[in-house]
Amino acid sequence: MTDDTTVSLLIVDDHPVVRDGLRGMFESAPGFTVLAEAADGVEAVERAAALDPDVILMDLRMPGGAGVDAIRELTRRGARARVLVLTTYDTDSDTLPAIEAGATGYLLKDAPRDELFTAVRAAAEGRTVLSPAVASRLVSAVRAPAPGNEALSAREREVLVLVARGTSNREIARELFISEATVKTHLTHLYGKLGVKDRAAAVAVAYDRGILG
Repeated sequence: MTDDTTVSLLIVDDHPVVRDGLRGMFESAPGFTVLAEAADGVEAVERAAALDPDVILMDLRMPGGAGVDAIRELTRRGARARVLVLTTYDTDSDTLPAIEAGATGYLLKDAPRDELFTAVRAAAEGRTVLSPAVASRLVSAVRAPAPGNEALSAREREVLVLVARGTSNREIARELFISEATVKTHLTHLYGKLGVKDRAAAVAVAYDRGILG
């Protein structure tokens, strides 16, 4: 895509004032055309199918149809449009699902005007665009140990050994001279580290990985 190529846009946001502001911003700049607006994710999918925009500026939290669900559906349908998330939220619970669903980029609404223009052009070309805050979060998530890859503490191993023997929480507490509440805490931690949800699965995974026996 060259600098003189016009990028077509679909703006998706549940706030009319935000949609109006974005439409005015892009229509006043050369190289962009706004095809339509949508107030929620469901409408966004319908309009994208009808209009085939180059880029969809997608908010995330919208009554009537969330942005992540819309991105997931657009990806499932094989839509040509690139989705650039534009939102006020940068938590892990927002950024990671959006990227995993198929978003090309993720910007916050406080992004400067020129940065937004550049990001839309980059998204239209298929390049990933991330705000610094979001990029930092994604890097941290990638570097974080995956479930099952974290080492158990010595105490967690002791609890696991006793669990494998069929020992109850009360008996474990008595044997290790700790409270039942502490036993439950250790179990919660080792479940998380092993990537399981119950005692039986914890024992099975522990044997499979050579932690036990």
